[in-house]
Amino acid sequence: MKRTFDFLLSFICLFLLLPFLALIAIAIKLTSQGPVVYWSERVGRGNCIFAMPKLRTMQVGAPVLATRHMGHPGQYLTPIGSFLRRTSLDEVPQLWCILTGDMSFVGPRPVLVSETDLLSLRRQEGVDCLTPGLTGWAQINGRDLVTIAQKVAYEKEYMQRQSFLFDLYIILLTIPNVLAKTGISH
Repeated sequence: MKRTFDFLLSFICLFLLLPFLALIAIAIKLTSQGPVVYWSERVGRGNCIFAMPKLRTMQVGAPVLATRHMGHPGQYLTPIGSFLRRTSLDEVPQLWCILTGDMSFVGPRPVLVSETDLLSLRRQEGVDCLTPGLTGWAQINGRDLVTIAQKVAYEKEYMQRQSFLFDLYIILLTIPNVLAKTGISH
């Protein structure tokens, strides 16, 4: 049921958001050099690597690190990068990964291959068996402001409580968090 829900909702969202994405693409091209979409290698279910798209918010040549590992990530943002991140619009292309099955709407956020501390703790707690999500229990409980240990604890709790209704609850809680820009550190 979860996969069918993910497929149908991502297809509908992509179709409806396509004109809006085109406008954002134009804005990215007009305000910075480089591609509109940035593809990064992420770790998915069972520690398999997949390519995840995001609207590009960083200048070409920025370090390929999690922003929490950058001293001053703001110095690398494009003119509209901060806006795209605060509003989570940079995440919209990930609907493609939900459509293809690499991601789900709800699950642990996919992380960079270089985030070995988080990946190790996820493996230790068994959370690596989950399909990564666009949003998740850790996202609505602090997002960028929780420690790695807290994040994995929330992900483990999600794994134990996982159900279609819990997923819907998380999706519904995500909407006001995104609108209020809750838990964003950059």
